[in-house]
Amino acid sequence: MLIGCPKEIKNQEYRVGVTPMAAAEAVHHGHSVIIETGAGAGSGFPDSDYIAAGAEIVASAAEIFERAEMVVKVKEPQAVERRQLHEGQILFTYLHLAPDPEQTRDLLDSGVTAIAYETVTDRAGGLPLLAPMSEVAGKLAPQVGAWTLQKANGGRGVLLGGVPGVGPARVVVIGGGVVGTHAARVAAGMGANVTVLDMSMPRMRYLDDVFGDRFKTRYASKSNTAEMVSKADLVVGAVLIPGAAAPKLVSRAMLSTMKPGAAMVDVAIDQGGCFETSHATTHDDPIFEVDGIMHYCVANMPGAVARTSTIALGNATMPFMLALADKGWRQACEDDPHLLDGLNTHAGKLTYYAVGKALGIDVTSPALALKM
Repeated sequence: MLIGCPKEIKNQEYRVGVTPMAAAEAVHHGHSVIIETGAGAGSGFPDSDYIAAGAEIVASAAEIFERAEMVVKVKEPQAVERRQLHEGQILFTYLHLAPDPEQTRDLLDSGVTAIAYETVTDRAGGLPLLAPMSEVAGKLAPQVGAWTLQKANGGRGVLLGGVPGVGPARVVVIGGGVVGTHAARVAAGMGANVTVLDMSMPRMRYLDDVFGDRFKTRYASKSNTAEMVSKADLVVGAVLIPGAAAPKLVSRAMLSTMKPGAAMVDVAIDQGGCFETSHATTHDDPIFEVDGIMHYCVANMPGAVARTSTIALGNATMPFMLALADKGWRQACEDDPHLLDGLNTHAGKLTYYAVGKALGIDVTSPALALKM
């Protein structure tokens, strides 16, 4: 199979979909790999690394989209990229379709077979291709939250860890999954007073067993959430429903109860955000203010640490990429139902229920799509 990897064009996105190591493995499996020149530069991988791995460097993304049987990316295809996709081609990348009707319609119109990293599952019920970036984003959240809290950025001017004689900031993490756990660990490590809100008693018991008194947990009822948000200096939104639009857990009305200059970091923004007042921002202009509350809603947070993120993502995606190339997408998905969970569109049909529910589009079952 001919595998192609274009350079990412989303604002401030420096990651790359195929590492030199992954390219070398694909070549070893008998496949051909084409990489757009400069695609890996932002992650510290020059063209020479890909050439050494046996890949071919091409001059333009247009050549990638025209020639490649499978296009491997990081972020969702932008409008100019979507216009170049075609039926019979495999697209393997993050998609986050539920809050993005325009992208969804374009992918359906193209007829491309789109497999989304964020909905591929594993035997434990986890999301193995989302987890590495969730870990990165979770660890970044207290870091960018601390920056947002600085007075020069419109924040309260509160130091996360405090100093002798001055108490630490109060940090509330909504969601105790991968993002929330890593955010809580880092915030607690910075000396903050941290509480994690979650609705799963088994998950809260796990957090308590593993982390002890490093941070506290509370049940995420509406009243508890409202109470904790009103007391917080920093709120991290870390709630995920696989493939679906994020639930709005902090309303605009709650902002009036918060401390002026408090900060909110919405890590769920790729799925529409879990704060009612959120909208996607970029690394160029990451924060905005609503009712005196500072919002950080960058939609590709891991792109800020591109080398770490690219290597972590490549380690996770490579086995699936090789399975798709070795077997073709149908056989690979028949052999691995967890990979089939990643199928979002095929031949003009939407194949992921949560996206269809969010956007009001009819859904064809993935099992039926295998036979189309």
